[in-house]
Amino acid sequence: MKKLFAAAMVVGALSAPLAAQAENLKITAIAGHPPVFLWVKLLDEYFIPEVDKRLAQQGKHKVEWTKGYGGTIAKLGTELEALQDGVADLAFVSSIFQAAKLPLQNVSYYAPFGSDDVHLLTKVVEDLHKTIPAMRETWEKNGAVLISGTALDSYHLLTSFPVRTVDDIKGKKLAAPGSAANWLKGTGAVAVAANLNTYYNDIKTGVYEGTLTFMTAAAPAKLQEVAPHITRISVGAQFAGGLALSKRFHDKMPADARAVFLAVAADYGKKFAEEQTARVDVSMKALEAGGGKVVTMSPAERKRWTETMPNIAKEWAADLDKKGLPGSQVLSAYMDGLRKAGATPVRDWDKQ
Repeated sequence: MKKLFAAAMVVGALSAPLAAQAENLKITAIAGHPPVFLWVKLLDEYFIPEVDKRLAQQGKHKVEWTKGYGGTIAKLGTELEALQDGVADLAFVSSIFQAAKLPLQNVSYYAPFGSDDVHLLTKVVEDLHKTIPAMRETWEKNGAVLISGTALDSYHLLTSFPVRTVDDIKGKKLAAPGSAANWLKGTGAVAVAANLNTYYNDIKTGVYEGTLTFMTAAAPAKLQEVAPHITRISVGAQFAGGLALSKRFHDKMPADARAVFLAVAADYGKKFAEEQTARVDVSMKALEAGGGKVVTMSPAERKRWTETMPNIAKEWAADLDKKGLPGSQVLSAYMDGLRKAGATPVRDWDKQ
């Protein structure tokens, strides 16, 4: 009996560390937008199931998910605070609505008319996060760790009135989310702060007369029903944020589970860029089929648009420099990244 008891103790001692490694992870995943939009759809239909699948293959950890999309747990623009306060563990953070806390991440919005290429834009901003420590530090100072950056397809203009030239928007009220309001400076248009969740009803009721937005969001929102005049102005693809973990949760995760999350996040970013790009033409066709009237602004008029604007990029960079952040460094690196990748920005914001 003593030998059996001793043997049992040895087996128990050997198996205890292995059992201790297994852990059920309780994770609250949130997004301010509903799943009709691709970034949330892929979070729900790809990222979460793929994490579950790969963790099951490891056989060590299992996740108990709580999901809160469409602002049910945290309203749009408060996802970062939800991570910091422990309300959520994983979130799609829209950096455009967090300009005060994630100022460097808004570089593409302050240097518009750069490139329509979603893949190119994503890689350029990812490289900034890898090479400029302050890019990562701004997330961490707000209690978050970016695990997958995303870029939206090029912004265009949807209005209730026809637009051919910059002069046509003078005196018009247009919705422009976050930093995008700066694209209207000098044009004579009036920028109104708003977001995708409100565009349709606000245009329908006359709060404003159109919006600057991207086609893969305009189509599912059926904005052509209230703003049938679609003017291709190609403001450019924009870095819009991405999936982020609470730093607290990220740091305490078992290393093998964290590795799974990071690997799936990298694949999420690739799938997002691929599907976002593939959806652009489909979305434009859907908008036209639904009654949208599409025209393309001439290259000369696009150039005139940028020339009516003050140098919002230099102003933005100088302001951040004064606050101790590398605004000018980020702007130069961003513009150099675009040009080295083969893009031809309409205006060299860093040089003028």
